[in-house]
Amino acid sequence: MTIDAPPRDRPDGPIDLRSDTVTRPTPGMREAMARAEVGDDHYGEDPSVRALEEYAADLLGHETAVFVPSGTMGNFVALRASAPVGTEIIADTEAHIVTYEMGGLAALGGVQTRTLPGLADTADPAAVRAAIRAHDIGGNYNMVRTSVLAVENTHARGGGRAVPQARLDLLAGIAQDAGIVLHCDGARLWNAAVARGVEPRRLAAPFTTLSVCLSKGLGAPVGSLVVCDAGREAAVREWRRRLGGAMRQAGVLAAAGLHALRHHLDRLAEDHLRAADLAALLADAAPNRVDPKLVETNMVLVEVTDAGRFARQAAQAGVLIGAISPTTLRLVTHLDLDDGDIRRAGSALATLLRAEPTTP
Repeated sequence: MTIDAPPRDRPDGPIDLRSDTVTRPTPGMREAMARAEVGDDHYGEDPSVRALEEYAADLLGHETAVFVPSGTMGNFVALRASAPVGTEIIADTEAHIVTYEMGGLAALGGVQTRTLPGLADTADPAAVRAAIRAHDIGGNYNMVRTSVLAVENTHARGGGRAVPQARLDLLAGIAQDAGIVLHCDGARLWNAAVARGVEPRRLAAPFTTLSVCLSKGLGAPVGSLVVCDAGREAAVREWRRRLGGAMRQAGVLAAAGLHALRHHLDRLAEDHLRAADLAALLADAAPNRVDPKLVETNMVLVEVTDAGRFARQAAQAGVLIGAISPTTLRLVTHLDLDDGDIRRAGSALATLLRAEPTTP
């Protein structure tokens, strides 16, 4: 894979570490969008969309893929294709589908979620097995049935931690034994693959369905993909249509995503290195607030006394950051940043950290 050069013409302004969704298309990506062949995707006639879907399905070792406008829609349609009304989905307590998707599964899908702390890492396998409910447990046919076990990789609220392959294989076995579906919210699966040094298809192999994002670390302007077996494709497309996600001449967007998959996977390692460098700079200033050992991909967690106040101070110093709890900040490296940005952001944030009160 060749690496497309990221844009370096950013106008003077703040260094944005809020998310890896803030990137702009690279010159090569813009060229691919301009040259894209298009058709009506709702009729299955957009050649660029079909090319993206086929490429992604092959890359992840599954039978088919469906292009959708967003990761939230991707998770919803994938989960709803496997979870009948009135069933439940088990997910981590801090999962994106539980925390950041506006309760859509309940509000629009008639499906409830139940959470289990540490599902992807610390939860005892026996506890995971025990959490799965079948119709006839103890003869109680009124009990809600578990239909899906959902895992997020990487874990956004966990600081971008990548789930170990052995854990994924273990959860796959648990789901198979229980006769339920294992789903991956793989918005940043690409980062996990680079961090673990494995092919993306290896991380995708344990899952029946996946939602993978093109507009985060890969830098595309729009879009995600639902990857699944051929038997679920019709249901995924039906739900995409029901939610208003069926698109027309979407090849312009698909071309950006295909370019990202072909050219931007390898460069994710740069984001990971810059996150590690940033964590080291901040830990040097405030070792009790940042743990560089926890940085596996492109995220750095910082503990402060008041995350909202600190974020406002950082913005005044020219660095945009986000809070994921009242006392936890999340910094995310991405395509639009270079080493100089990391040094400048690190210096500004280190100054603020040194001035942090020791108690709330």
